[in-house]
Amino acid sequence: MPGRASLRLRLALWLLLPLSVFVALCGYLNWRNAAEVADYVQDHDLLSSAKVLSDRLIWEGDDVQASVPPSALSLFVSPERDRVFLSVTGANGELLAGSPDFPLPAVRKPEGVDRAQWYDTHFAGQPLRAVVTTRAMYESAGSRDITIAVGKTEGSRDHMLRTLWWPSMEYLLIALVLAIVLAVAALTLELRPIVRLRQQLAQRDPLHLDLVVDPAALHSELRPVADTINRFVGQLKAHSEAQRRFIADAAHQLRTPLAMQASQIEFARYTRQHRGEWDTRRADMDAMWVAMQTSNRRLVDVTNKLLLLAQAEHGDAHTRLERVDLAAVALRCVEQLAALADRRRIDLGLEAAQEAVVLAQPALLDALAGNLLDNALRYTQEGGRVTVGVRRVGAEGAVELTVEDNGPGIAPEVRERVFERFYRVAQDTEGTGLGLAIVREIARAFDANVDLAANPREASGLLVTVRFPPAGPANEAQEPG
Repeated sequence: MPGRASLRLRLALWLLLPLSVFVALCGYLNWRNAAEVADYVQDHDLLSSAKVLSDRLIWEGDDVQASVPPSALSLFVSPERDRVFLSVTGANGELLAGSPDFPLPAVRKPEGVDRAQWYDTHFAGQPLRAVVTTRAMYESAGSRDITIAVGKTEGSRDHMLRTLWWPSMEYLLIALVLAIVLAVAALTLELRPIVRLRQQLAQRDPLHLDLVVDPAALHSELRPVADTINRFVGQLKAHSEAQRRFIADAAHQLRTPLAMQASQIEFARYTRQHRGEWDTRRADMDAMWVAMQTSNRRLVDVTNKLLLLAQAEHGDAHTRLERVDLAAVALRCVEQLAALADRRRIDLGLEAAQEAVVLAQPALLDALAGNLLDNALRYTQEGGRVTVGVRRVGAEGAVELTVEDNGPGIAPEVRERVFERFYRVAQDTEGTGLGLAIVREIARAFDANVDLAANPREASGLLVTVRFPPAGPANEAQEPG
């Protein structure tokens, strides 16, 4: 996707675009007003000339005579050298004075007390603005209507229009240019904090996450951005520190079984080189193979737990959720770990409601329930009790998964720490210290909550509760095509 244009340019456009439209609208309205004034002056001059001609009509015997005095034409004297055309015709259309074939309007619509009509026409190859009026000449036999028309080219009218309109337009254009200059200068000055922030971020070493943006140096609208950057950097720093701790803890956990396997392999090579001592070392070899098998099993268990934890922390764990029956998942885990419960003579039970549906990924949900039940069986003493429960709670349809035992339990002050990776309450029990960390990460991926409490139905023991939100429609993501 192409990058967006400069913020300074976009802000300037958003500011200047409406201002330019406003200037254009004002220019148009000023032009209309100036045109109305120029038209009014021109029409007034035409009518005045027609009145002067009307006053110069006289009787000479039985005919009406018209003379064109200089005063009738003096109104049109202008630097534009407009041409003036006159026409005085009698009742029968005979020309009394002026230009022959002067165009008159096809339909007469006289207006006002002057019985005048203005119109636009062409004559002698030029556009004209003209006025026509009628005067009645009375005699003993009656009256006779005389038609007087005066036309004029529009050079002086256009000159007046420009004279009236252009000065105001110049002021508007000057104001627009000043607004552009001031807007660019103001945006350049006001955007300097953003430029400094960009430079500050660009100069930071990406491996050092001690960046803190000072919100006080920014405008009030940009302070939330600075706060967001600071929070993001803080979260990134915390995540980076957690990742470093995780890598260090994982290396520590993997180093012990790997070191044991290395020493056991070295012992096996030594024994092979000294075959004469085989009979005396047979018991040691048997113990070595047992220790190597245990070490290898622990190494595989730690590796699998690390991979499962990475899968639970991945962003895809929040998507591709399906409707899964939690009761069926709990039953399957109980069946898989029944052999371990039998070896330790632990009474393993299941109390499950029907159709306890949650939104989850089936594989991760199996891992969540399996880790909870495995932890309970490992830390409960032989002959103890472990009960898995699945039930619906609340009117909205939330679902709870509970695992309770009558083992030693967990002290309240360390219940939060047991969710840390590789933290173990009891060091004499085989385990990786990742079980509850995996449970919490998977629960977060499904928007579920994990709670640890004392078992209320036993004198000692632990009650683990995972509360799932109501199951709406599945939000399974589409695979990329």
